[in-house]
This record gives sequence, structure tokens and C-alpha cells, in this order.
Amino acid sequence: MKSIYKTAMVFLILFFLAQFVPGQGLPTAKPEEVGLSSKRLDRIKPIMQSYIDQGKLPGLITMVARFGKVVHFETYGLMDTNKQMQLDAIFQIASMTKPVTSVAVMILYEEGHFQLDDPVSKYIPEFKNIKVFSKMENNEPIVVEPKRPMTIHDLLTHTSGLTYGIFGDTPVDALYRKAGLFSGTLKEMVQELSKIPLLYHPGTKWHYSVSIDVLGYFVEVVSGKSLDKFLEERIFKPLKMKDTGFYVPEEKISRFSARYGLSKEDGIEVIERPETSNKSRPPRYLSGGGGLVSTASDYIRFAQMLLNKGELEGTRILGRKTVEFMTRNHLSDELLPIHPILPGKGFGLGFAVLVNVPQSYSIGSEGEFEWRGIHNTFFWVDPEEELVMILMTQFTPYLHYPINKEFKVLTYQAIID
Repeated sequence: MKSIYKTAMVFLILFFLAQFVPGQGLPTAKPEEVGLSSKRLDRIKPIMQSYIDQGKLPGLITMVARFGKVVHFETYGLMDTNKQMQLDAIFQIASMTKPVTSVAVMILYEEGHFQLDDPVSKYIPEFKNIKVFSKMENNEPIVVEPKRPMTIHDLLTHTSGLTYGIFGDTPVDALYRKAGLFSGTLKEMVQELSKIPLLYHPGTKWHYSVSIDVLGYFVEVVSGKSLDKFLEERIFKPLKMKDTGFYVPEEKISRFSARYGLSKEDGIEVIERPETSNKSRPPRYLSGGGGLVSTASDYIRFAQMLLNKGELEGTRILGRKTVEFMTRNHLSDELLPIHPILPGKGFGLGFAVLVNVPQSYSIGSEGEFEWRGIHNTFFWVDPEEELVMILMTQFTPYLHYPINKEFKVLTYQAIID
């Protein structure tokens, strides 16, 4: 009897190891086991590889999981000069940091530290007297009182009235650039930001902004911990996201992908090397809106936790109702569509949410949520199909090629159940 028991235990251990490959982030399965066609999934590789072969992109990773099992994980091209892309390559995920910070905020919400309709100034007094831009007169901004206070909910939904200063050409954006908001600490950023008028009255317009950076500081104020420590203790460590953080330690630099851009000869060239990147050392400014580095395998664990309504492998980060609340559209019809590059999308608490599939010009499901980073990193979660998709490369300009649209279609068309 003991020998039979031992044999059974060995079989179970070997079966588990066969289903879980280190670096995959989640257990693996054959596509057909989760309702996907291997043959149709194979269409992804040649399309993505064509960007490498044509010299349009340096390298990239594509990853697909369904029902919590990875069924597609491919590397293409280079992660640096003469270095092949690795499955565990580390990327600057830029604005894919925003959903992580939003989850951190909602952890504190669940603990009763605040309500979503609380004024931001209740926790960040610097915002108590903030004004709204009206017009320019004699090269000076004319400001008015806000129609109502900015709330925590406004920050989470990008309806705060804040802007970014990086992309826009308004007088307020110019004031952001002049202030050099991102050169100091989070507290110093907030202090400078509070001196600049809002671009819009809170709640009147969806406008992509530094709102989530402000929430990063809010997390520090409410929790009493630095943002990096809070994320590590409450999200990264529990989810076993071992390569995610605000910088790449020296012992991992060999896995850090270089960042590429367009060259003068209409090709591509390295514009930021791993060893000299500002992500190769601990930063002074902990950007909750765009500061993280991560791997595809780490981020798919975060995404799967969301798909599982706040839990992964027995570890609960958020409650089911909280995740359902976060991943619903929170914007009124008057504020839609939110942006030309996000057709058919509304916005939840940290994510774009698909509200109208036909208007999105792409296959998908209502309720699908996603976000992306400026260096062309993307993730999608489809609760209806229990599907997670990740695409990562390190190339600017953003959306120069339609790889995100192509990858999404190539994944959906492989569903056969």
C-alpha cells in the first residue's frame, strides 16, 4: 500500500511540474484544453515576426491565458543589440503602472480609510484652494473657482481636471512643463501641482492626466508607507510578482530590455540602454502613473487576479464586489467616447472598459477591460471569455504600428468553444 501511495504522489508531482513551467507566471495547458485552436493561435507568430523581419520593431513578447492557463507565450527578435528576446525580459511598462496603483487605492478603500466621494483636499490639503483655468489675458492665466471639489473618484477616473503637461499644448500644459513636476519627490510634485489651475472643472470631462501620480502620493499619506513599500507588501509579494518594481536591480540588468525608437534612416535604433537607464537605479520620484518595470509573467499574474475577482492561488488582494465595481464603466454618456484611440470604451477605476463592441472596430466582449503603456506594452482582460492577453515591446512612438489591434484579433479568432 505504501509503494502505491508513493507512486501516486510522484505521479501527481510530475503532473504538476509538467503543467507549470517556471517563468510562465501561471500553469500551462494545450490550447484545445481551454477552448482555443492551436492551429489558429499559430497565426499570431508570423504576423508578429513580420515586424521583426521588416526591421520595424526590435523584439516583443506575446502571451495568452484562458481559464487561468497559459496557452501561448512567444518571444520575437531582440531585447538589446545582439541579445535575443527572453521569456523573462524586463520591460518599462509605463502607464500599465496605473491599474496597479488603482488597486492599491482600492485596498485602502476596502479597509475603510476613505470614501470615493471624499474631496482630495481632505487628505492632501495642498488641493484645498486649487482653481480652474478660464482663459489667458496679457499672458497670464485667468482662473475661477471649481464648480465642486475634486474627489478621489475623479482621480481614479481621470475626470479630476488635471492634465499631463507632456502631450497637450494648452496654457495649463505649458505651466506643468515649466514647473518640472517629475524631478523631485511625490510630495514635492503635489506641492507644485496644487499651484497650477485645473484644465477643466472636476467631473466635466475625461482627460488623461497625472491623476494616478497624485493617487500614488495619496497612498503614501493614507497608509503611512512609501508607495514602493506599499506595492511590494500588499501586491507584488502576495502575488509573487518577483520582477516588478520601480527599478531593475544590478543583478537583473542582463534581463532588462533596451528601449528603441525610429532612426533617421527610417529604421530603428537604441534610444535608452539598460545599464544607463534611469530605471537601473532607485528613483527619487515614485510614479504611480508610469514608474514600474515588470515582466509578462509577472503582469499576467496581476491580470489573472483581476479576472479571478481579486484572488490568485488562494491569496486575496481585493474583494469580488470591489473588482466588479472597478471594472465597470463609471462615466456618463455625455463623457463618451473618452478618446479617438479608444473607440467604444468607457472608463472604470484604473482601466478602460469596452462598452460598445461594434464602435470599437474590433472583436471583443462588453465588459472587457484593459490598459497600455507609452512604450507599446498592452494588456486585456475579458471576463466573459475568461481570457487574458499581454503584448510587450520597447519602442516609441506609441501606436506607430497596429500590433495591439492585430494581436487582439488573432487571439479572439482562435476561440473555438
